[in-house]
Amino acid sequence: MRNWILIGFFVFSILDQLYCQLSGVEIEILGIAQDAGYPQIDCQKSCCASVWEDSTGSKSPVALGVYDHDRQKSWLVEATPEIKWQWNRIVRSSSAIPSGILITHAHIGHYSGLLQLGREAMNARNMPIYILPRMAGFLTNNGPWKLLLDLGNITLNYIHPDSTYQLSEQLSYMPLLVPHRDEFSETAAFIFIGPTKRLLFVPDIDKWSKWDRNIIQLIQTVDYALIDGTFFENGELPNRDISEIPHPFIIESLSLFENLSVDQRDKIYFIHFNHTNPLVREEPVALQKVLKRGMHVSQEGMKFKL
Repeated sequence: MRNWILIGFFVFSILDQLYCQLSGVEIEILGIAQDAGYPQIDCQKSCCASVWEDSTGSKSPVALGVYDHDRQKSWLVEATPEIKWQWNRIVRSSSAIPSGILITHAHIGHYSGLLQLGREAMNARNMPIYILPRMAGFLTNNGPWKLLLDLGNITLNYIHPDSTYQLSEQLSYMPLLVPHRDEFSETAAFIFIGPTKRLLFVPDIDKWSKWDRNIIQLIQTVDYALIDGTFFENGELPNRDISEIPHPFIIESLSLFENLSVDQRDKIYFIHFNHTNPLVREEPVALQKVLKRGMHVSQEGMKFKL
């Protein structure tokens, strides 16, 4: 009898732990690379060469899974070229398809995966897409995206900067307008607001100094900050004019944030790594420069309780 009691207690303990892990609001990192993923197409340089031989080191473009486990609902943030793998990860984690997709802007790594919702692939029915007005206009007036609307694969939900929107009773979000190469659409960042914590998601921005918000003050209002870490430092793209793609270098961000308190720096997670960025390969020298300053490097599979 005593053995059966011990076994019952053990099983109850395991089930209780599983329930705790799958309750509440949670955000999962589904990809950490820049739009084209890692390795990047046609790159035969040392930064990508080894990954062509061993794909276990590959990384997907940036995306998030957002979960309200109590209500068995989920949402996908960004529709990347790797959407089918990221979608499947959400389904396996939440036992249901996403209830909608939030998109930041019209660069290929953030919206081109919408094509997988079309009749040649998933043939989705009225999947809600949450986007800013100019992005909505781009999808409405241009093929092949317009066909997704005409066939009822997707529906557009207009959102506006600095307004708060409910996803569920215990989960909301606020889009923020950020300066970025806005050829086809404006660019959004998001603050996700759970029952007890807030997460800032800024995968793309030109330079912190170009934003009409103070990133240091903004970090102090949230509990986690997933921010643009596209390039580690200048010189990563010797054959291109880096001023045409002016992301904040990580070394610039490290200097900008170095006077924050230990607790504030602990909130920061760099993400959206270009294939040339040594952090996408977790190279020790670059990694230690970030970690020694009390900040973090995002990894696929990381989860944040809200």
